[in-house]
Amino acid sequence: MADLFPEQARRGAENFGVPQDKCFSGFDAYQKALAEPGVYYAILATPPGFRAVQFRACVDAGKHIFCEKPVAVDGPTARLMYESAELSKQKNLKVAAGTQRRHQASYIETIKRIHDGAVGDIVALRAYWVNGGPIWHYGEGQSHYGQHVGDTDLEKQLNNWYHYIWLCGDHICEQHVHNLDVANWLMQDHPVRCWGQGSRQQLGNKSGEIWDNFDVEYEYPNGVHLFSYCGQIKRDWASVSEGVIGSNGTADPHHMIRPKGGSVWRYRAQEIDPYVQEHIDLINAIENDTPLNEAKQVTDSTMTAIMGREASYSGAGVSWEDVLNCKFAYGPEQLFQDLSKMQFGPFRTLQPPIPSEHNILKDPPMVPLKA
Repeated sequence: MADLFPEQARRGAENFGVPQDKCFSGFDAYQKALAEPGVYYAILATPPGFRAVQFRACVDAGKHIFCEKPVAVDGPTARLMYESAELSKQKNLKVAAGTQRRHQASYIETIKRIHDGAVGDIVALRAYWVNGGPIWHYGEGQSHYGQHVGDTDLEKQLNNWYHYIWLCGDHICEQHVHNLDVANWLMQDHPVRCWGQGSRQQLGNKSGEIWDNFDVEYEYPNGVHLFSYCGQIKRDWASVSEGVIGSNGTADPHHMIRPKGGSVWRYRAQEIDPYVQEHIDLINAIENDTPLNEAKQVTDSTMTAIMGREASYSGAGVSWEDVLNCKFAYGPEQLFQDLSKMQFGPFRTLQPPIPSEHNILKDPPMVPLKA
């Protein structure tokens, strides 16, 4: 068990019976856990800003991996993930990602039928993750348990990690990536460009940088458009779903197909909880040496979210290549040099992005700092 904060690491012993001398803390805790004899796969569930670096450490150590989504927050971390994903394949490492719909029987069967032509050619897609309320916010200098967490910028940001771009990627990346992953799965590809908008409406003056709603339109290589909406604001209507419009019908890829002039088909069989199934699939792949490596596909879906975020932040249409090749990194330089040697201390806080004032694709990047 490894966690940055000692009190969190200790809960490994309290909740899971891990011996105290196997509960590591500090910025180098992940290295200590990977060095333990007998460790053959790792579960990466730290804030997303650390994912690419810790994923690479697991690959270099030859460990199989379960990694939560998203797996990057900007171009530099996405490029590291793509490089590491290829290396993990060369090493025959098994990798499952936290995009659990890929392991959910109802999605698997419905999308297979769509790929087999159940609604004809896909004409358009939609994807929603619209909450009926705001996401958690622990407040300035507080942890989940109401404890004071220290006075440095990094301590405050890490304990309220959802609200800082370098740690979370914003909620379009951290949460809506699930629906974007389904869209990419349906298209068997990723978008090439997008444009969008959004705002910070109900977070107001709370600490942090992120927005609470995004509306993005994506274009795939074949010209199909995806209309994407996500929000974490108090409202009367909410939906977490995807939809397909085909040349010969429509579909909810979760469980339903409505062909033109035909009977509605619904998935009705029982299924294992996909949060359990994804781990079953990984363990079976490790034990039986069967193919399973989702590193590239989850990086594609993460990049889809990052591209939509930057289009919205900047107020400009952006391309996949522009965002992927962007050199601006939201996180500290030390993250890439040697994460294990990071220390608590000062770090920049950005102004919540305003279109025409925030654009990381400019040279130099436009990223106004909070005074």
